[in-house]
Amino acid sequence: MKDLDRTPLIERLGRWAEKYPDDRAYTFVDYAVDVDGVETEMTWGELDRRARAVAATIRAAAIEPGERVAILAPQNLNYVIALLGAMYARVIGVPLFSPDLPGHAERLLAVARDAEPTGVLTTNEALPHVTAFFGQYPELKPRETVLVDEVEDSLEWTPEPIDPDDIAYLQYTSGSTRTPAGVIVTHGNLAVNAEQCWGTFDGVPRRSSGATWLPLFHDMGLVTAVGLPLAYASPAHLMDPVAFIMRPARWLELLSRLEEGFTCSPNFAYEYLTAQVTPEEKAKLDLSGVQVFMNGAEPIRPHTLEGFLEAFRECGLRPEVQVPAYGLAEATVYVASSSRYELPVMTSFDRDKLSAGEAVVVPGDAERAAVHVGCGQPYGQEVLIVDPKTSIAHRDGLVGEIWIHGPNVTAGYWGRPEATAETFGARLARPVEGLPEGPWLRTGDLGVMHGGQLYVTGRIKDLVIVDGRNHYPQDIEYTTYSADEAIRNEYVAAFSVDTGEGEGLVIVAERNRRVPIRRLDVEAVERAVRAAVKNGHDVRVHDFVLIETGALPRTTSAKIARAACRKAYLDGTLQVTVVPTE
Repeated sequence: MKDLDRTPLIERLGRWAEKYPDDRAYTFVDYAVDVDGVETEMTWGELDRRARAVAATIRAAAIEPGERVAILAPQNLNYVIALLGAMYARVIGVPLFSPDLPGHAERLLAVARDAEPTGVLTTNEALPHVTAFFGQYPELKPRETVLVDEVEDSLEWTPEPIDPDDIAYLQYTSGSTRTPAGVIVTHGNLAVNAEQCWGTFDGVPRRSSGATWLPLFHDMGLVTAVGLPLAYASPAHLMDPVAFIMRPARWLELLSRLEEGFTCSPNFAYEYLTAQVTPEEKAKLDLSGVQVFMNGAEPIRPHTLEGFLEAFRECGLRPEVQVPAYGLAEATVYVASSSRYELPVMTSFDRDKLSAGEAVVVPGDAERAAVHVGCGQPYGQEVLIVDPKTSIAHRDGLVGEIWIHGPNVTAGYWGRPEATAETFGARLARPVEGLPEGPWLRTGDLGVMHGGQLYVTGRIKDLVIVDGRNHYPQDIEYTTYSADEAIRNEYVAAFSVDTGEGEGLVIVAERNRRVPIRRLDVEAVERAVRAAVKNGHDVRVHDFVLIETGALPRTTSAKIARAACRKAYLDGTLQVTVVPTE
């Protein structure tokens, strides 16, 4: 592995403030006050002063090193200041969101109970929502509240020694398969993972610039929007996720202004851009300066890469800058990706043999072909494909669990020693030359190494097992929404249930609003889905449910929450589509 620098990034903030005090660090573009965006800039010198002032205020409030502070604030520059101030003060940040974020109250409640924060870092804008939230749960109310936007930046703070193994923050998982757990991210984890991302990006210090709409409480958003700029004094543009959803072209407009631009996002955002950006908006874009459009955090669809390139090729988009990647919070975020100098690799495997555990290449037009996107190679860490039952490493070409060993692997789960030992303490049952016996991180993800590329094929817990055969839910979901225009793209969940006579396949799909409900023939849609799944996967659908748009359970990072969907199905609480009779 490469020799990576574990120096806490908060120390580098002080270095940049001293060396480049007037260089721009961050630009926040506020579309809430003006549809064209109002920019607020902050230099390294100003950012450092304000973060130190927040640290002084935290300590003055008798919040001691090692205690937790929840960041409950809108996504703007105050959020970054709050997080960095917590790092300076040596308290443990818990990156969250303002309680008025729709649909996430239950998650916020679960995290507050788990982390038990001593303090809250918020702003005047969010304070009424914070007060109202804790008014409902007074037993969880933190002792102290710090208004970041009211802190006097003249307050002085002398940095205290920070060890790379000290905890920087708790990154709560999205809860796609379980109750959110607090991943313990150390200062060393963040530093090396930023360097790993940077190595993949092949960035230029102080010149390469990021632009992101990703939530800062999400692992990908935090590392790329906070970690990367701090690592190499490189500026970044931030915008609120809502501004992106309301008009996605804004993201590309920010990137068009950059000569050496970098960005990342889950797969769905590229689908959204392809579908929503208008020809008039495209005419104003120049994406020739974008060096990396990283795609990660959820299954990467071949048609997404192809569609995005076709939609924006005339805007200067180059095919090689689409960079498929793989990562997870337990590894800070980044694990592996392709190179920005090479075209993405897409390979057709035999679907049945892949489900049986072996990657066998077939022609793309073969009847049982399943096309998968390669996620390149790891950077600065070791990745193995391991039999999850025997803990013996697989040879290339065999499907198994993805195991990771490296300095970016985090310190475990907050307050969960048993889960930490199970997930982070894996050991190989048979030695592999040049690699340690342990400890290894068990990701719970299935994958295969083929032709020097890591292919992620699914999650162990999400596998649909019917009649003794494994089926990857994302493949069935793709077949489903491709079967009929009445089904909303990417908004499908496939899972298995006990039918009393064995396991049966259930598919829940959101309807596409673009098909008027009075024209909707639910029975015809169901017939199309059943036929497509039978032909494509040789499995019978036990039950198909069409639900209303927006009703499919998803995580805070927009992943399909299959476990939650299965529970809603069994509880009978899904919002089933009903076609009017008149």
